[in-house]
Amino acid sequence: MAKRILLVDDDALMRRSLTFHLEQAGYQVNAAASAEDALGMAQRVSPDLVLLDIGLPGMDGLDALRRLKGQFDIPVIFLTARRRELDEVLGLELGADDYITKPFDVDVLLAHIKAVLRRFEGARSPANLAPASITVGDITIDPLSRQCIVAGKPVSLARREFDLLHTLALEPNRVFSVDELLGRVWGAEFIGQPQVVYVHIRWLREKIEADPRRPERLITVRGVGYKLTPKEV
Repeated sequence: MAKRILLVDDDALMRRSLTFHLEQAGYQVNAAASAEDALGMAQRVSPDLVLLDIGLPGMDGLDALRRLKGQFDIPVIFLTARRRELDEVLGLELGADDYITKPFDVDVLLAHIKAVLRRFEGARSPANLAPASITVGDITIDPLSRQCIVAGKPVSLARREFDLLHTLALEPNRVFSVDELLGRVWGAEFIGQPQVVYVHIRWLREKIEADPRRPERLITVRGVGYKLTPKEV
């Protein structure tokens, strides 16, 4: 199975270019424009490696590294453009597994990725690799088999429908904005296309709600976004 890489960089051109080259090299890629979206995405997709830019908006790469290393057992390669940042990373010894300075040759980056993955191979136990099932009220989803049970009955979900429900189920009762859902489910390149979320929310409600016009699980918070609330069995 192809290794999955989570790419975190606020430079849209860099994301598109690296995503193309990484996919050409045989990797599966998820891309995020912010550390916050990356952390949410990492919970859902369980990446094998993270490429993390230091100079991110909002939560910076150093804080993101602390969070990633605290929550997940995955290697992180820092991408940095300024020598000062690199010195800071090395001085703090925060636990990045490798680093590469911008600009870099793609072949050099691919060599770094292969080396880090090879060092990390076998370090995680099977228990750490298998994501646990999630239950929210009468909904249970299994990320490994990508199965969904609602009120005791299996429900067939398309890929993005499952990813959307999974993202919401990871933090029940939390209101997600449309841009957060776009960033975590579809990736940074979809930011600014809210209709994608609206359509998938409608499709998902048709499958998990008894009356999609009066949802009891997938709730709209007007002017803010959407949340998944437990409907007790």
